[in-house]
Amino acid sequence: MRSDAINPDLSKRNIQRVYGTHFTQGNKVTLLKDKESFTAIFDAARNAREMICLAFYIFRNDETGLELAEILRQKASEGVAVYILYDHFGSIGTPLKFWKQLRESGIKIRASHPFKWSAPFHYVHRDHRKLIIIDGCCAFTGGLNIANEYAGYYRIAQKLRKKRGWRDTGIFLEGPVAERLLDEFKKTWEIWKGEPIAFGKAAEPVEGGLPVLPIFASSARGRRKMRKLLYYSINRAQRSICLTTAYFTPSRRMLRILEDAVTRGVEVTLLLPGRSDISAALYSARAYFTRLLKAGVEIYTYNGEILHAKTSVFDGAWSIIGSANLDFQSLRRNDEGNVGIVDEGFGKKMTDLFGEDLRNSEKVELATWLQRPFCEKAKERFFSLFRRRL
Repeated sequence: MRSDAINPDLSKRNIQRVYGTHFTQGNKVTLLKDKESFTAIFDAARNAREMICLAFYIFRNDETGLELAEILRQKASEGVAVYILYDHFGSIGTPLKFWKQLRESGIKIRASHPFKWSAPFHYVHRDHRKLIIIDGCCAFTGGLNIANEYAGYYRIAQKLRKKRGWRDTGIFLEGPVAERLLDEFKKTWEIWKGEPIAFGKAAEPVEGGLPVLPIFASSARGRRKMRKLLYYSINRAQRSICLTTAYFTPSRRMLRILEDAVTRGVEVTLLLPGRSDISAALYSARAYFTRLLKAGVEIYTYNGEILHAKTSVFDGAWSIIGSANLDFQSLRRNDEGNVGIVDEGFGKKMTDLFGEDLRNSEKVELATWLQRPFCEKAKERFFSLFRRRL
């Protein structure tokens, strides 16, 4: 019989030892779903008094981007220092005119990982993080980008319609951890030739607040540390592993440790999109379903809108939320930003949200899966050949 006792291997002390960085105590943590994230982001930006720092993979000049841009222009006119860091590849469709107008409003802007003819292959590296810090005292991170599909705006027959946005998860943090996330932003800002940001205001700890661990990777060493922590968490879980990811191209090592987890009696549940904005990635992920299902991993595919969240919950108490997918690009090439929280109360919120998503999903049954059409199997095998490029 399984014990409900807290797993000592997934305690703060052991996680800190494995990752090599300490938790920050005393933070108020708010779990956000879908449009709640945009409400929190826009409201926090409107209430900024001194500084707003934003780092996004995608920042479009559509209705969602224009709404945020207008807020940022207004704050800049009030004397608030505003910094925007966008990824060159992710925001390649955003016209230079948009950035020029923001600069003319007094907003400081830099692009990460710009294309260089002298090193074209470096363009595969991207800053995939989604991060906002307000006044050094509150911050947001998660999976969403600044674009209409995340907020739920769609153009249908030349008219803008409001529907459900992509299914995503974010987290709003208030407390000392915001200063650490600001330090992460400052370092990246200066890497891309932004002028040093002189702001050192620290937030006071929140009474009864939670410990938060920034899990940021912007170098080969950082990505190794992130993978090490992920593998450790899977290997040391004793009761349950709940994984949600938008893109899934597992390494041989990840497949093996997920299988090993089931063998030792852990309930392993994987939630993936039922449909995707990148069909090749969807088929590549499905190439591994048969092996995982035979091992006893439960797989669900999300119905309805596109699933874009990236979360993990281990034994109902150790949770990770952020931008990193379980794919080669996130774990080996991208700059990624996540936060981890050890707390049973917050873990229950995460597992409840996971359960809600499962109720909106379809369980993949092995017998039915094996009967899928040959053309589907062929697509899976073909696209899995390019899993390191998706």
